[in-house]
Amino acid sequence: MRPPESKILGPEEFAALSHVSRETLARLKIHAEMLLDWNTRQNLVSEGSLADLWRRHFWDSAQLAPYVPMSAASLVDLGSGAGFPGLVIAEILRERPGLRVVLYEATAKKCRFLEAAATRLGLPVEVRQGRIEDAAPEIFDCITARACAPLAKLVVYAQRFWGRKSVGLFLKGQNVEVELTESHKSWRMELVRHQSRSDPSGVILEIRELHRVAAPNNRA
Repeated sequence: MRPPESKILGPEEFAALSHVSRETLARLKIHAEMLLDWNTRQNLVSEGSLADLWRRHFWDSAQLAPYVPMSAASLVDLGSGAGFPGLVIAEILRERPGLRVVLYEATAKKCRFLEAAATRLGLPVEVRQGRIEDAAPEIFDCITARACAPLAKLVVYAQRFWGRKSVGLFLKGQNVEVELTESHKSWRMELVRHQSRSDPSGVILEIRELHRVAAPNNRA
């Protein structure tokens, strides 16, 4: 089920779509309130997206949660921004035993917001400030990203965290086919496309295999 594009999505409509509990919705409302407050001073997300905040950010992020494998013990979110999707996923899956969540973000002001929001929500996530390409390699069971980078660059970032059983969940927009064509020049991947439930032009890429394609030997 997808809400009509012409209808502004509110928190109650979000809860009906995502099936979150009343307690989870209450905490996500705190996240939303903090974002609206901080955004007046810090410009964490685009001003235009706030008119449909619950669709554009919360529902867009929450739809990834069901695809996080039940067996996953660790999740890394690349380019978390104001917590989308990583902090929202962490909140929705907060009762899942032993799930460790790490949020990577390069911008200091966004990291301060993530830390403040996580503390207020009582979420034991780890916020790491820095460029993803400078991160030390570390294997995670699940890797998520939204509006982080074009896919060809995103999979380069993701490879630093990829293990034999890792799963990537990447939100992509209307240019996904162009991005896939470019990515397939250098990467072989096993993927499933899921239609976005928040945006008719969007797609969720679920990637379960990721291997760099050997460069052709151009020597005579």
